[in-house]
Amino acid sequence: MTALLQEVGVYVGRIRQFERSDWIVYLAWVGMMGGLVASTAGFLLAGSSRGVTFPPEAWLVPAGAALFFAAIAVDTIGHRTVYKEALRGAESLVHHITIFCGIGSVVMLVLAYAHPGTFAIPALVLTILSFVYSLVDEAFHWDRYRNQGADRVEMWSHVFIMTGHLVMMLAWWRWYQLGYPGVAETLAAFR
Repeated sequence: MTALLQEVGVYVGRIRQFERSDWIVYLAWVGMMGGLVASTAGFLLAGSSRGVTFPPEAWLVPAGAALFFAAIAVDTIGHRTVYKEALRGAESLVHHITIFCGIGSVVMLVLAYAHPGTFAIPALVLTILSFVYSLVDEAFHWDRYRNQGADRVEMWSHVFIMTGHLVMMLAWWRWYQLGYPGVAETLAAFR
């Protein structure tokens, strides 16, 4: 365990190697995910402060997003430093597709609140695609770990990325399937 903690220190310490463009990418990506945590948790807390009761699944949305956020905050350091060259080819495209599908699935799930007939199916398709492309990305990472000696930190961060993403999205879908209990009451409380 001590060795792994030292490896985390080395991995995170690479942030000192960031150039201006690395900071821009890092802050945009990690900041966007921090915004998702803040907005989902803030919505639930705002509703709760007005007496709205949400199902447990709703609280798992920001909890999963927070785990995802923390994991990408670590993982992206390696992506912008030691693995920067490795990520320039096919893996970069996989990341962009995964991010596009992931963001799209969240936007569609939000829109499905008011228009389920229009947005639920695209939300489901994009959610599935985000997981499929996440698995493709994992294949790249495991290959790099096995053949090129990638960090254990990189691999563990991906475990937490996948866990956070799955918890967040499965909880969000369950909340949607339940009819988004608490949403209408929260919106009405602030009108």
